[in-house]
Amino acid sequence: MKSHFWYNNSQRNGVLFLAILIVVLQLIYFFVLPIVIDIFNKDSNEFSSTEIVHYQKEIDSLKQLKLATGKAKIYPFNPSFLTDFKGYQIGMSVEEIDRLLEHRANGKYINSASEFQYITKVSDSLLAIISPYFKFPDWIANKKEQNLFRQDTFNKNSDTYIKVEKPIDTEIKDLNTATAKDLQSIRGIGKKLSERIINYRTKLGGFFLNDQLYEVYYLDSAIIDSILGQFQVLEVPSFKKINVNTATFKQVLSIVYIDYELTKKIFEYRDEVAEIQSLNELKKIEDFPLDKFDRIALYLEAK
Repeated sequence: MKSHFWYNNSQRNGVLFLAILIVVLQLIYFFVLPIVIDIFNKDSNEFSSTEIVHYQKEIDSLKQLKLATGKAKIYPFNPSFLTDFKGYQIGMSVEEIDRLLEHRANGKYINSASEFQYITKVSDSLLAIISPYFKFPDWIANKKEQNLFRQDTFNKNSDTYIKVEKPIDTEIKDLNTATAKDLQSIRGIGKKLSERIINYRTKLGGFFLNDQLYEVYYLDSAIIDSILGQFQVLEVPSFKKINVNTATFKQVLSIVYIDYELTKKIFEYRDEVAEIQSLNELKKIEDFPLDKFDRIALYLEAK
């Protein structure tokens, strides 16, 4: 037993040094280390309250500069054919865009900035920014007195326009009853062009909108303006919309604005959801032509 507990001088000195080292480390841990940590935290807080705030201001300034210089450039556009994406780009709210789309779904046009504001309820400040970019057809700009929807016939107590039975210019005739010979009275329209217009009108089931003339193949816009100076859609054709939930494949395919692939996708979507509650659901279909939605809505409905 004695041999296990007996130490020589060097061993006793080593044990003493170890004990002192342990005591010193304990003192550092309990007294010195907390002070060092407090100093470090203090320095960190000072950095946060000065440097970080300064950098944050610089970041905010850069963000504002990016918003000012990186804003999407607005090109002239016809507000009647404003898409939901374009409306979002120019700063319109979802409700304002929906009001415009609903107005267009009823086959109505926007013919002035004041009419656009009344329909969409956009603010005066937003209207002042975007209205300079409004681009209306030449026949509207040059012949405002011949518009179907005139400012003096606007019923401000409702959301509807009163259709003028007969424009001021009594020479305006109905585009849907015009014959090929009538159209040939327009300079620049011969037999082929007049027949092409009549054939497209038949394919559509009648013109619902004046702007549908712009869809006629190889028909110059200047000639279209001349046509609309004498012929306009005075009577919308009698047409029963096709219920998208009960329509056959052939019925949907017969619509001018819908090709085979889109028809297929519509029926696949209908099978997936069982019943389409609103025609706006069609916009969810992949690669759906949003620019043609207003046209398609003239022929389809969801019941």
